[in-house]
Amino acid sequence: MDESELKKRIKEMMVENLMLKIPPAEIGDDQALFGPNSLGLDSVDALQLVVALDKNFGLKIPDPAAAKKALASVNTMAAAVGEIKIG
Repeated sequence: MDESELKKRIKEMMVENLMLKIPPAEIGDDQALFGPNSLGLDSVDALQLVVALDKNFGLKIPDPAAAKKALASVNTMAAAVGEIKIG
């Protein structure tokens, strides 16, 4: 799967798992997911994302620091998934 397909699947997974009220195409690759000027996700959403990334892509996120880095945006999630596919 190429990078753009991976990002598309991540966005679809986010909308499905987090019950977001926007279509996947409206989520920017670089858009912040948490904090000010972001998609407005919270800690419960972060937990659901960690579980969904593991279930869908086999990505294990070991601790909060790794989660903060990996879950910053669609791009960072795609990069984290890409690392496990390569490694």
